[in-house]
Amino acid sequence: MASIKDPNTGEWFGGAMTEIRNKLLTRGSEDLESVGELCQTTSQFMQSAIDQCSKKCKADQTLFVKLETYGRDTKVIAKSIKGKGNDISEMTSEIQHKDAQKEDISQKMQRLTEDHSKRRELSLSQHKAYKDKMRNLNKAKQVFQDNLGLEIRKIHGGKLQFVFRNISPSDPKRVYTFLLGFKEDVTYDVVSSNPHLECLSDLESQLQETNNFSTFMANVRKEFVSLAHLEELSSQKAIALS
Repeated sequence: MASIKDPNTGEWFGGAMTEIRNKLLTRGSEDLESVGELCQTTSQFMQSAIDQCSKKCKADQTLFVKLETYGRDTKVIAKSIKGKGNDISEMTSEIQHKDAQKEDISQKMQRLTEDHSKRRELSLSQHKAYKDKMRNLNKAKQVFQDNLGLEIRKIHGGKLQFVFRNISPSDPKRVYTFLLGFKEDVTYDVVSSNPHLECLSDLESQLQETNNFSTFMANVRKEFVSLAHLEELSSQKAIALS
């Protein structure tokens, strides 16, 4: 108790409290500075984080826009590819169709070539047959022309008229004729005779079988001679009866 009553005690206590207060104030000031620095650092960090987030957000937005654009472009490209696929399919189908047409044309050309070859062979064969027949005609013509006064005339349509004379004893100048042509297969075609011979078709059949035109000419002349002889007999009987 004596110490409390000491007159210097109050002064000492006041000085101690002042010192403590000053220390607290100094520490508080230091703490405040530290807190300020910390706040500033935190503020700067937060601002940096906000800036980075903003940049990231803008980059992400740009990326999303690009992705949307790529998506639309992809759809357009896919649609274009699908259309081109359809075009390719149509072109392939058309090419296959043209290949089929080409094959058909090739087969037709082959058939035409074969037909042409056959027709050429047939034409050569017919030409040879025609030349042979004309050779026979010329031989027969020469024989009958030199000996029996035969005359051969070309008439309209490519036919030949064979004119015989010296058939009728009473009228040696009287003409007996038959008309000859050729069919498409170069066979003989005996069209008619004047005067008419009933056996003319039979004689033509024999000619087709034998291809001997000289014999045919001789047989025709014999028939004309027989016909002239019958006519002479008929005429003599008519005269006798009159």
